[in-house]
Amino acid sequence: MKNHWFTFFGGTILVKVEGKGVERFINQLTRSSLIVWNVKRQGSSAITFYIRLKDVHKLRHQVRKFDCKISFLSGQGAPFLWKRTLKNAGFFAGFLLFFVVITLLSNIVWGINIKGASPQIEHQIRKELDNLGVHVGKLQFFIDDVETIQRKLEDRIPNITWVGVDLNGTTYHFQVVEKNIPEQAEKQSPQNLVANKKAVIVDMFVENGQPVVKVNQYVKKGQLLVSGTIGNEHNEKKVAAIGKVIGKTWYKVDVNMPFKSEFQVYTGNEKRKYSLEIGSVSIPLWGFGKIEYKDFDKETQSHNIKFLKWQLPIKYENTTIRENEKVERNYTKNEAINAAKEIAKSDLKAKIPSDAKIIDEYVLHQKVENGKVDLSIYFQVTENIAKAKPIIQGDAE
Repeated sequence: MKNHWFTFFGGTILVKVEGKGVERFINQLTRSSLIVWNVKRQGSSAITFYIRLKDVHKLRHQVRKFDCKISFLSGQGAPFLWKRTLKNAGFFAGFLLFFVVITLLSNIVWGINIKGASPQIEHQIRKELDNLGVHVGKLQFFIDDVETIQRKLEDRIPNITWVGVDLNGTTYHFQVVEKNIPEQAEKQSPQNLVANKKAVIVDMFVENGQPVVKVNQYVKKGQLLVSGTIGNEHNEKKVAAIGKVIGKTWYKVDVNMPFKSEFQVYTGNEKRKYSLEIGSVSIPLWGFGKIEYKDFDKETQSHNIKFLKWQLPIKYENTTIRENEKVERNYTKNEAINAAKEIAKSDLKAKIPSDAKIIDEYVLHQKVENGKVDLSIYFQVTENIAKAKPIIQGDAE
């Protein structure tokens, strides 16, 4: 037959006919519109052929008219395959259950190992891991990826400098580097303090060494501030100059601010979708239907599925769809100037030391054109301008 798929799903039977007049019997089947194919002679008094499963009753009715004996040798196609499957259903169900159980156990967190942390910091880390859902017995599918866990731990625990996160099998390994305040060396090499930029001295806090400048004095970059040479010419001694010299410094910042700007914000509406990815095929598990949001952002987290120590070519994906919308902001001239000043101040704070202070600001240049305002702002900042410079034998101060 040409339509093999049709016969496969309907089922076929291999029939053997023995007796006298088997040729006439085959001709009668053909006249009766019974479809037979692959007719083969087996000896002098037997013929085999295939017939559709649904025509078995018609075949039995026709054989009564002839002195022949029929026997069914084998069945093929979906009905017989399904029958065999049901016969072995217990075995297949057990194997499937075993595979599912082992797969689930292979993707559960069974251990959390923390190294390099003091007992106090380790307690804080374990507490934050509980808040993040990282604990023994939790399925890895519902836990953030290691990069996200690392970032959240570093943001939430101020006493750690860095934490390495590694998922090895069913165990999370954390390598912690704590923040340690370095102890001041018992003995430092002789050094001077010099200016790292031009400034006007505002205040001085000298712990060790001889100040050579005064408050309100203008200094240039590289100029000596505190000498590491103390005593007189008869009893001269080289020490490590230590202290802070607070100077007034200047920064120029250029910034522009449009009167009209568009930006995107989240509305708070979101939808979650869960799926299994097998190779390039994605099978949805939950969160069906079209996305009704006009503008949205997608965030997808993938979790590899393991079987014992082997990683399967299957991924569990959790996709979060967040609706966003465009918001238009319009500034007046004064509002744009004030917003530009705030942006300039924020940019400057990111560049100067954390203990520096902005004490004053001056607008040097202001221009309004093409729907925006351009500003050049001069900031006055107080900061520590002292920089250590080792004293080398033979240097002249």
